Parts: sequence; structure tokens; C-alpha cells
Amino acid sequence: MARIKIDMPDHYAFSTEIPVRISDVNYGGHLGNDAVLSMVHEARIRYLNYYHYTELDVEGAGIIMTDSAIVYLAEGFHGDIVQIDIALGDFNKYGCDIYYLLSNKKTGKEIAHAKTGIVFFNYDERKVIPVPEKFKAVIQKEA
Repeated sequence: MARIKIDMPDHYAFSTEIPVRISDVNYGGHLGNDAVLSMVHEARIRYLNYYHYTELDVEGAGIIMTDSAIVYLAEGFHGDIVQIDIALGDFNKYGCDIYYLLSNKKTGKEIAHAKTGIVFFNYDERKVIPVPEKFKAVIQKEA
């Protein structure tokens, strides 16, 4: 079976920390795959908020996730602090990819690599729209 590989960026523009809660732990006693996706979602919200955006308002446009991929590298356990570093890349006319590097804050060990694809979306008209130029300028300035 072919494995997913995510080519992670060399530079990250934003970092946040999220503790592993007991509800994030699965029957195997470690961080569950569903919890990793939830952490990625929380990190994305924090990233957007850092720039005074929300998922429903990025320069007047909403965003919608088109895909996600996660490569698991190590276990995480209850009480661990997960550092999530974020970078954006692969811009096209309608969206981009968001990269997430999840690491154990204490040990530095990488827990997972993740990527989500987003497109910009007009929720009133229910259609995909081009990336707002001001957003792209703000993000590229940080890169």
C-alpha cells in the first residue's frame, strides 16, 4: 500500500500549543486520530484569529476545507503539550494548503504532519470565489 507523504515547509509563520485532554485519548491509550484533526482545526482557528479573521470572514470571504491528510509519526499522551506550527503554501486562484507540524513541546518529537486544503467561499451565493488579494498579501509578508 502506498503511504501518504506530505512535503512539509521549511518555515512556519505561526505557532500555538494545545494540551492533550483525556477525551483526546483513545482505547490504545494515546492521542486518537480524530483528536489530531480536531487539534488541527483549533490551530487553524487560532491562526486566523491572530490575523483578526474567522472561517466565515477572511476579508469578506469564508473558507471551506476541501481535503485533509495526516501522517502519524509518534504517539501523544494525556497531559502532553502539543506545539502546532502552521504555514500556508501552494496558492492557486481559489485557495491554498495549510501545513501543520505537530510536536511534543517537551521532547521536540514530531507527532504528526498534516495538511488541509482550503478554498474561499461565498456562503450567501454557495460558490467558490478567488483568494482575497489582501489576505494573500498579509500571508506572503509573513512567510
